[in-house]
Amino acid sequence: MRVVAFNGSPRKEGNTALALGTVLAELEAAGIATELVQVGGRRVAGCRACSRCWERRDGRCAVANDPVNGWIAKAVAADGILLGSPTYFSDVSAEMKAFIDRVGYVCKANGYLLRGKAGAAVASVARTGAVHALDTMHHLFFNAQMFIPGAGYMNCVLGRNPGDVAQDATGMENLRDLGRNMALLLKALDAWRRGEPGREKSRP
Repeated sequence: MRVVAFNGSPRKEGNTALALGTVLAELEAAGIATELVQVGGRRVAGCRACSRCWERRDGRCAVANDPVNGWIAKAVAADGILLGSPTYFSDVSAEMKAFIDRVGYVCKANGYLLRGKAGAAVASVARTGAVHALDTMHHLFFNAQMFIPGAGYMNCVLGRNPGDVAQDATGMENLRDLGRNMALLLKALDAWRRGEPGREKSRP
C-alpha cells in the first residue's frame, strides 16, 4: 500500500510540511509506503473550464505545461491521498485550490478514478480559518467518493513561524492519531478488496 501526500505550502520545510510528515511517519510505522510531493510554490494554472477532460477521457488535463498531469498519475496510483495546506485568508493556498479543481475534475470525468481510496487533510494556521481550509480539501474526497478517517479533533496545528507547530502538543498528537487511523482504514479497505473471509467483495 502507498500514500502520496501533497504539500500546498510554498515553504518546503514549513509548518505544513511538518504536519504532513507527522502523519506520514505513523503510516510508515504501520508498513505503508509514502511519498511527499511539493505543490506549493510551483507554477500551477487553475481549471480553464474547457471540459476537454470529459471529451477525451484519457485521465489527463488538457493543460500540459505544468506538473498537474504527473500529480494526477500519482494520486490514481496511490491507495491513499493526504493533502496539506497553510491557511491563507481562511482557506487553502492558491496552488492547493488549483490542485483540487483540476485533479478532482479529471478524475471525476474519467469514471471517478479516486473512488474507494482513503483521503485525509491537514492544515497549519496562525490564528483562524483552518476549519474552512480543511472543509475545502475534504470537498475533493467527498466529490471523488473517497473514505475519510477521523481523529480526536479537527486536523489542524497552530503556529506562525516555521517549526512553531511542533510546540502544539495537542495538535501534533491529533495528527499522530490521524496517521494511525488512516493506516487502519487503508488496511481494512485492502482486506475488503482482497475478499478476506467474512467480507463481501464489492465496492469500494
